[in-house]
Amino acid sequence: MKQTKLLKAILGGLTITMMGCANDEQAADAGNSEETNTSNEENVQNDEESGSAYPMTITHELGETVIGERPEAVVVFDYGVADIMLEIGVMPTGVPQGNIPSYLDALEGDDIEDAGTLFEPDFEAIYGMDPDLIIISGRAADAYDDLSEIAPTLFVSVDTSDYMNSFEENARLIGDVFNETETVSDRLQDIQMALEDVKALTDGMEEQALILMTSEGQLSAYGPGSRFGIIHDDFGIPAADPGIDEANHGMNVSFEYVLETNPDYIFVMDRGAVVAPGEGETAQETLANDLVMNTTAYQKDQVIELHPEYWYISAGGLTSVSEMINQVKDGLK
Repeated sequence: MKQTKLLKAILGGLTITMMGCANDEQAADAGNSEETNTSNEENVQNDEESGSAYPMTITHELGETVIGERPEAVVVFDYGVADIMLEIGVMPTGVPQGNIPSYLDALEGDDIEDAGTLFEPDFEAIYGMDPDLIIISGRAADAYDDLSEIAPTLFVSVDTSDYMNSFEENARLIGDVFNETETVSDRLQDIQMALEDVKALTDGMEEQALILMTSEGQLSAYGPGSRFGIIHDDFGIPAADPGIDEANHGMNVSFEYVLETNPDYIFVMDRGAVVAPGEGETAQETLANDLVMNTTAYQKDQVIELHPEYWYISAGGLTSVSEMINQVKDGLK
């Protein structure tokens, strides 16, 4: 019966509208884009009369997704969401098999099918998986309509201008979808406690920080409200340059700019380490520049390297956000 239902969906065109906008990064890139989410807590409705979590209707900006029962076969195109699922004991049926973070190596098991790439789903393979639900984020947004013809498709994205609140809403939404709300709540409580530890370190902080991403020897800077702006906005570390453009790829900057800005801390993320590992300059090699080496951050050994798997590939997961907090806390100590 389920195959018949799917066939009808293919022929008739099941339409579930999407919230947000597409990310235009290259297919090898990973991490969450700067789309915004409406409040998931306000937009999930259950069958309250029966006391069951299902059927569940999740309202998006332009429509709604209906989940009739707890999904069993789930295809996921966001490693942050996959992170959350593994944390609550739910194994995806299929994921893109390229660029899987090392800490999510469970996704490389023989029983996990290859769903294509983060940008280009393998529709034939996905149809063969007979999914109950497909979960995507910005990278697969262009494929939303086609995926929705196969199975109910849910769009989830982190609003980087309100990172922690958006992340928590997303995590609770995934918990609701799989009826694991208590597990998610417990993990979020632990994360909130770790966040408070960081805020205690940054309370009244006068030293300023600059966030950089290196790629093929080039530098991009990120400020408040950007994809890495959680360092300023939620962790409370003052920005050395509050006027940085909020572009998803950051603002291209020179080594002279870094010296002129002269931050007390530099937080640097090596994109090349995950996009083209072993090729080109590392972040350390790029920053070993006479100009950068004259900054206060470099002179005081306050250059903190951010793990690209957590910050770039699988941002927005329960494990990744926890590790993001820990990395900043350890760097400040």
